[in-house]
Amino acid sequence: MRKLFGTDGIRGVANSELTPELAFKMGRIVASLLGSGDSTPHPFFLLGRDTRLSGTMLEGALAAGITSAGLDVRLLGIVSTPAVAFLTVQLKAAGGVMISASHNPVPDNGIKFFNGQGFKLPSDLEAEAERLYFTGDDQLPRPTGRDVGCSFRAEKALQHYLSFLKRQAPELKGLKIALDCAHGSLCRIAPRLYRELGAEVIPLSSTPHGGKINVNCGSTNPASLQRAVKEKGAHLGLAFDGDGDRLIAVDEGGQVVDGDTIMAVCAAYLKEKNKLRGGRIVATVMSNGGLDLAGEEHGFTVLRTEVGDRYVLEEMLRGHYVLGGEQSGHIIFSDIMAAGDGLLTSLQLLKVMVGKGEPLSSLAAIMRRLPQLLVNCRVKNKEGWEKNRHIAEAVKAAQEKIGRGRVFIRASGTEPLIRIMLEGEDSALLEGLSRELAATVEQEMGV
Repeated sequence: MRKLFGTDGIRGVANSELTPELAFKMGRIVASLLGSGDSTPHPFFLLGRDTRLSGTMLEGALAAGITSAGLDVRLLGIVSTPAVAFLTVQLKAAGGVMISASHNPVPDNGIKFFNGQGFKLPSDLEAEAERLYFTGDDQLPRPTGRDVGCSFRAEKALQHYLSFLKRQAPELKGLKIALDCAHGSLCRIAPRLYRELGAEVIPLSSTPHGGKINVNCGSTNPASLQRAVKEKGAHLGLAFDGDGDRLIAVDEGGQVVDGDTIMAVCAAYLKEKNKLRGGRIVATVMSNGGLDLAGEEHGFTVLRTEVGDRYVLEEMLRGHYVLGGEQSGHIIFSDIMAAGDGLLTSLQLLKVMVGKGEPLSSLAAIMRRLPQLLVNCRVKNKEGWEKNRHIAEAVKAAQEKIGRGRVFIRASGTEPLIRIMLEGEDSALLEGLSRELAATVEQEMGV
């Protein structure tokens, strides 16, 4: 059981749980682990952040930790998580680190490490990093003199990433696109990219503002984007999260198009073009059963993994599959980039729209969703719920009542929440069962 690393790096309330002391020490540890195998004359790390108010505090602490281990740090400034992953590979860095809590609330922050291949740290390396963190005596190398690392500003490196995205994009002249950047990482990048590709851009929540990041905007709250699309007559809307690795779309009629539907649209298109290797896509257990129905109709199969993009990517790499992702809009096109990227996903979706000459509403009709309900229960302690007899009995009873459908419970990897997902054909039944299950979980695990 990890004490620091969750499903997506280290997260917590900044300066309370995620302290600068923790950031310094973990930066020092991971830099030592990754830098030890680097044969370049002076290995370096890339360091990016989103707009959160605590970002500069943690940036300074991480940079100090990394340079104390003898590695240089190139500071990218405000960038997206996928940009850090991409540039880590492109610039041949020993590793990369992104300071962001993604879609979490303003007070939170997080640290996401990448190895030199642009992948999140493997589990064994996370375990070793935690072991060293909780070891009282720091025996890691501590160079002096000319061997101490230095920090450099490197914001211009972002142009490599933008050039890469443009190579994946269709011509967008004549399209009107509403963009919700969640006051986060993509505020400057996304509007610029789409304008340079020829689109007319309607920007929303596009000012970098750490006090407003993800607040009533972005991929977790697209209501304002839905209104803007209809009021401004946009062809579609695109909503990103705070660090830019997720995408939720809105069609021309203001209807939300989530990650499952985006995957279905792209999978069917790739299948038509004979580019869907193995005829399979990878999704998590949380994806809607309608994705499987779409696959049956359009000739692709859905493989399911645990929740978390790392598990999706692991399965994709194992089977050499080209498309996978999550309902939340975290989608991976592994032949193009081995990380979820909201901008890249939006460009692939637009490629289908332009290629087929159809509006998004028509493409999205491929997905006939089964009613699905997700409830988040805030708890005092999320550990041990799997062994709780009362919760297990409540889940079993709910499954029997649903019949053709699913009941799935898991602990959040990033927040003190237990998530309950119910899926079936009767929405009213799901509502009643969700209340019963939530009451049981809260009673057993505390609130």
